[in-house]
Amino acid sequence: MTTTIYVPRDSAAVSVGADEVAAAVEREALASGLDVRVVRNGSRGMLWLEPLVEVATPQGRIGYGPVTPEQVPDLLGGDLLGGGEHPLRLGPVEDLPWMRDQQRLCFARVGVTDPTSAEDYLANGGMAGLRKALELKPAEVVAQVTESGLRGRGGAGFPAGIKWKTVLETEGELKFVCCNADEGDSGTFADRMLIEGDPFCLIEGMTIAAYATGATEGYVYLRSEYPDAVRTLRQAVEIAYAHGWLGENILGSGTKFDLFVRVGAGAYICGEETSMLDSLEGKRGMVRSKPPIPAITGLFGKPTVVNNVLTLASVPTILADGAAAYAALGTGRSLGTQVFQLAGNIARGGVFETAFGMSLAELINDYGGGTRSGRPVRAVQVGGPLGAYLPASGLDLPLDYEAFAEAGAMLGHGGIVVFDDTVDMAAMARFAMEFCAEESCGKCTPCRVGSVRGVETIDRIVAGQDTDDNLALLGDLCDLMTDGSLCAMGGLTPNPVLSALKHFPDDFTARHEETKS
Repeated sequence: MTTTIYVPRDSAAVSVGADEVAAAVEREALASGLDVRVVRNGSRGMLWLEPLVEVATPQGRIGYGPVTPEQVPDLLGGDLLGGGEHPLRLGPVEDLPWMRDQQRLCFARVGVTDPTSAEDYLANGGMAGLRKALELKPAEVVAQVTESGLRGRGGAGFPAGIKWKTVLETEGELKFVCCNADEGDSGTFADRMLIEGDPFCLIEGMTIAAYATGATEGYVYLRSEYPDAVRTLRQAVEIAYAHGWLGENILGSGTKFDLFVRVGAGAYICGEETSMLDSLEGKRGMVRSKPPIPAITGLFGKPTVVNNVLTLASVPTILADGAAAYAALGTGRSLGTQVFQLAGNIARGGVFETAFGMSLAELINDYGGGTRSGRPVRAVQVGGPLGAYLPASGLDLPLDYEAFAEAGAMLGHGGIVVFDDTVDMAAMARFAMEFCAEESCGKCTPCRVGSVRGVETIDRIVAGQDTDDNLALLGDLCDLMTDGSLCAMGGLTPNPVLSALKHFPDDFTARHEETKS
């Protein structure tokens, strides 16, 4: 009887030796005459346990990890195939607290299936959402997405159903669906992990969006820093065409949708939807003025749905299980689930998908295990490099859009970066301005020039030069960038700067005071 052993092919797992572990398993099994099939799955998202090896047993999948190639002979020499005891044994993977306490919708198949197996995808509920959508009228599909309360997971939190309805109702012979997978925020990796671990889910979500809005062409704009994701997605697209999930006559319905993968050149600004559209058109990625909005005048001037990976990956579940089931999760206007990503100085980093409403403190301390260094948490940045810094005393905050907005912060793409008490918050504030200066598209003066002046002003404050005047100047500069920038790049850069000043003022003046004394 053949025993299936799973070794992740996810980039994070590969970076710590998963390929070598998989090769060692195959080599040792062959040498020992063991009947083994190795499946390269996506990562379960428990990155501190990678490479995580799982073995399929009658009791479920038993995990062992982190495993090195040198430990494989000892594992296979024991009772690995039966899920037996070993110092690396973790137990049934689904029963581990990290996995047990999640509500996985987007990531339901990630780490469970072979990412490029159509058979695996279908056996685990794949295409149920698209089949259900094709039984409805396009307007009814849009209504389901609207009633679910799904909001954009790329950062803005704009209701997806409103975008789709606008595109559906806008006349046009040619319409597009564009997925922005230019995941540039610090501490974020969920888009990459989903594409590497369950690419058919994204393809299905985009196809549903196309049917619902009348689009016939789609593009996934994927960053060049994700070569494994590019390769996996392109392979999945080919397989989808071969199975009639893309092309001229999708699932025999007469619906036409062609999907293409385009690789970006690594510009952070192309995470902004209109910059991405310019890049897709072969231009330098620069922010467009609004109006007109992309839903009316988007790619090549045509009506265009622009959504993030996690937004589109939520759609198959909404259609398969119904809008009400999705809307029953979450709190207030933040409905469904979000895939939070724990990074930085954290003991247990990875992806954790849960309904909105859990507290940030619980996620960091109970599941993340606090800091990796063992020192106290001092600051947490949520929402990428433009997100506000929250002090340790402000972490008892529900993970939902409105609660964060009320606290002067933002959830963004769900990236959470943790810092211990050795962090220099003046340096982090300076980094925010420097990042903006480096990544600005240069189209508007407040962002292009304001960020450079911001770096200079922070340097003068830290050096103790006319501290009060320069603090006032920095405040005025932040106001100007917030109110005058064309897009969120310049408009949100003041968030980390002002929050660092508010919560950690001593970091800006301590060195100057020490020099004086």
